Amino acid sequence: MTDRGAGLERTALKEWAVLVDAMARGDILALIRKGGIREQRAGFAVRHDRFLLYPTFFHERESELAPRFRAQLAMSHAHQPPDGVIRLRYVAEAVAVWRVSSLEPLRAIETEHGLDWSSVQARFNYRDMPGVHVVAVRVARLPVEVEIPEQRRYGGCVSWVAVDEAIDVADAHAVIAPEPLAQRLAQLRAVLGEPLGVAEGP
Repeated sequence: MTDRGAGLERTALKEWAVLVDAMARGDILALIRKGGIREQRAGFAVRHDRFLLYPTFFHERESELAPRFRAQLAMSHAHQPPDGVIRLRYVAEAVAVWRVSSLEPLRAIETEHGLDWSSVQARFNYRDMPGVHVVAVRVARLPVEVEIPEQRRYGGCVSWVAVDEAIDVADAHAVIAPEPLAQRLAQLRAVLGEPLGVAEGP
């Protein structure tokens, strides 16, 4: 993971814990995002090119997971931290972002995201605004997991939060080696076209 400045990070992206675990194993490298309820007016945007992965158990549903990950849901919950604690283990870099306005390409990349097809369709069509973002990430494991207190403002259906405590990510170790990551990104590009880039928000 590239060290930027002091290597400290406060920005975090909330994602289902079971999918964070899948990214940490290298099983998937893409997120399909529509945006939280509090973001619907502006929609989801990748406002940061580096961020902590904030595992959540909010709205996790077995039926919305790709079948190959459903057996992992119970294990993910078994490692849930105590109430009032957020456990941070990973930092990610957004390496490519696409706005996808057709469903069929999403079916062609199903091995790189963790959602059931019905969930992909639901997100795509949510609020009669067809389209989603696909975000490809390079995930790295922090040398030591960090536990921070959960603040009330972190809660709810929102994608991005700024945690109170800056986390040192300088020595994080990538979970996928550069060459296989590049090959998988090339496969995504072949289906989705050239990415928009990152940090598209204000």
